[in-house]
Amino acid sequence: MSYTGWILLTASLVGLTCGIVGTFLILRRMAMMADAISHSVLLGIVVAYLITRQLSGGHMLIGSIAAGLLTALLVQFLHSRGVAHDASIGVVFTTLFAAGVILIATQVGNAHLDVKHALMGEITFVPWNTVDVPWIGAVPQATLLLFIVLLIVLTVILALYKEWKITSFDPALAASLGLPVALMHYLFMTLVSVTTVASFDAVGAIMVVAMLITPAAAAYLWTERLSVMLLLSCAFGVLAAVAGYYIAVLLDTSISGSMAFAAGLVFIVSFLVSPTSGVLARRFRAPAIAEEQGR
Repeated sequence: MSYTGWILLTASLVGLTCGIVGTFLILRRMAMMADAISHSVLLGIVVAYLITRQLSGGHMLIGSIAAGLLTALLVQFLHSRGVAHDASIGVVFTTLFAAGVILIATQVGNAHLDVKHALMGEITFVPWNTVDVPWIGAVPQATLLLFIVLLIVLTVILALYKEWKITSFDPALAASLGLPVALMHYLFMTLVSVTTVASFDAVGAIMVVAMLITPAAAAYLWTERLSVMLLLSCAFGVLAAVAGYYIAVLLDTSISGSMAFAAGLVFIVSFLVSPTSGVLARRFRAPAIAEEQGR
């Protein structure tokens, strides 16, 4: 595959995985948790590096998952003690992210780990860091990791699809039916953490947040069916990834930033023209409704 092909495939895998996870974030009204976890995993990455002094390996994934779960636990703890949910998120993620930044500045030294890389990523370097896969050949490490994470996310979501649906739309009903609501919440936070760290090195925190929230929010404007929303969210994520790459090439600017910008454009178009919730659709329906009521 060509250099451009690997970049597009990697970005598309980010769009697919984040599209699936982001759908449930939107339905659970936990959009800000995506921002919190995508920033707080920096602390997990830095701590894992300080322990092992290696920038790649399973320890990075473990450290990031631990940081993501720590974020979820601390947010839930503060909220249970009377702190507003949004305030809990703001306090926890800014504190953990700041701790990661301080550790980078004071402890990491000359390693290729910096705040700019964490925020924006560098997807142009992805095709150069490869691993040999049997029967396939050299595959970018980030692409392989994202593919594995996509399979994990799909397996967990499909295996517990009915449970995810009930706990997302009506947690009280799920609890009355005996479903382990708390366990599924932390399992979901684990999926968010795994998805975030798999995307982190390639595209950075900014695009992770954009891909987790914006395609799913756009899909939510088009349909009220979960299955359709999942498909649309994935499609919008891939569309934003591909369109963003060519916008970056055209303007000679940041690829990750352009992909986040493209995701925003997808949302704006959906906000304007979606048949159920779009501004234009509501505007054209208003005279017809008024005429119908006049009769």
